[in-house]
Amino acid sequence: MEPSEGIRPRVAVSSCLLGAPVRFDGGHCRDRFLTAELAEHVDWVPVCPEIEIGLGAPRETLRLERSPDGPRLVTRRTRVDLTAPMTALAADRAAGLADVDGYVFKARSPSCGLHGIPVYAESGAAADRRGKGVFAAALTAARPELAVEDEGRLRDAVLREAFVERIFASARLRALLAGDWRPRDLVAFHTRHKMQILAHAPAAYREIGRLVAAAGERPREALAREYGRAFLAALAAKATVGRHVNVLHHCLGMIGRELDPVRRADLTEVIASYQARRVALAVPLALLRHHARGAEALYVHARYVHAQSVHARSVHARYVRDQTYLSPYPDALRLRNHIPA
Repeated sequence: MEPSEGIRPRVAVSSCLLGAPVRFDGGHCRDRFLTAELAEHVDWVPVCPEIEIGLGAPRETLRLERSPDGPRLVTRRTRVDLTAPMTALAADRAAGLADVDGYVFKARSPSCGLHGIPVYAESGAAADRRGKGVFAAALTAARPELAVEDEGRLRDAVLREAFVERIFASARLRALLAGDWRPRDLVAFHTRHKMQILAHAPAAYREIGRLVAAAGERPREALAREYGRAFLAALAAKATVGRHVNVLHHCLGMIGRELDPVRRADLTEVIASYQARRVALAVPLALLRHHARGAEALYVHARYVHAQSVHARSVHARYVRDQTYLSPYPDALRLRNHIPA
């Protein structure tokens, strides 16, 4: 069973990106990746803050304007200040979307944009393009742990893979904590995610390990809250090529003794090729998964090795095979096929 089998992240999304005609001009901005690829694996929660605060479609355009108290959301022609209702909606939505695993915002929107939104002087001159949409700013401040992106940045292969990895990890954690879990269940969850955490945040890997080691000594609610915060923060860190190489060698070390010299050399060479940016991460991962499964099968059928040794080696192979790092989301998404820059 793959780690994400049966898991469907809940992801909030700007409604226009799914094809809803809610844009200022009455149109939409349907995004192909979201609707044709990712939609098969997630449950969307559409949100359009402009519609929810009572604006129609089509409607007067909005913009951000500078003020001593921060950017204000204002209608361009009639000069109506919508900052307060939009901020209040964000607070309400942050609470109501407590069970979502991520959010895809509409890029370049004065309400939903995450990056580079123009902030104008009242005269309309001297735009500062370092602004953030009012709704997006308030919601992300209330939910700092939430995986967020806009559809423009999701065209970048690295950012796309990172976002999808985070929403599936969040969904697996949410599924665990929604049940009648015990500290041992959290330990098992963490064990499956160790290599994935290590690929993102080596320091957090050690800190979270210490937290889990004392799992049985803490109140369940406090443990869930602290682990969840640390786990999601760790996966928000960038998984670099160097960190991936470190994890690949960790996994190779666990099964390498059971590979013949040719197979071990092949896997080592492929890892080096990935490190040199000649092949995609999918290549060493495919070999690693193949050898981990093959090694475990070999252990099970071995008759010439002492039973205790066979068991110990089988545990190592199973440990590697069960790591979420090898399949952090459905393989059908094919998000690790790009060669790193």
